[in-house]
Amino acid sequence: MSRFVRFSFRDSGLPPFSCEFGRRGRVLDLPLIAWLTVIWVMLWSTLTWANAVTGVLVAIAVCLAFPLPRVDLGLRLHPWGILCLAGYLLYDMYTSAVKVTRQIFSGLPHHAAVIGVPLRCRSDLMLAATAVAVSNVPGGSIIEVRRATATLFLHVLDADRPEELEAARRSVWRLEELTVRAFGTRDEIARVAEPPPPTQPAAGRPAP
Repeated sequence: MSRFVRFSFRDSGLPPFSCEFGRRGRVLDLPLIAWLTVIWVMLWSTLTWANAVTGVLVAIAVCLAFPLPRVDLGLRLHPWGILCLAGYLLYDMYTSAVKVTRQIFSGLPHHAAVIGVPLRCRSDLMLAATAVAVSNVPGGSIIEVRRATATLFLHVLDADRPEELEAARRSVWRLEELTVRAFGTRDEIARVAEPPPPTQPAAGRPAP
């Protein structure tokens, strides 16, 4: 049976949440089968064991008759990493919101700047996920994502000193690491364990 059906949690060569069925190696997407089963039960308007089992069989038959191409988006789910990312985002959003509020009510002038932060992972998925995570934190906003060099261009509000610009870069690299440890592959996790890439001297410039 183990040779006839292989699951992704035992075989890293398969896409996540999938199984390989039969000797021909037909790959079945388990979330798709579950969703087709739900639709089948909703069509019958009654949740019974017979409808559920029949829905699973029909979903498998449809997936075998109309197979989808094997696509691996590079997404992995690491529960502990997801918890760490969520906790850090909540903490960072709170502290950043307090800092921005103090800047607004202090009445003192602050200089904004645009900085370029090169990332260690170059995959489109991790680049987009890191950009979304950074955009959720007050005090900085993504104005450009340069895919060719895996660089995020970030507008920061507090740029009075070079140390503050460097702190903003470290915050982006920290979010990249947590994002990759939550959703990345083993190779990407190994990449974020390395030191951050060097930044250009003119990467931070005053915003107009």
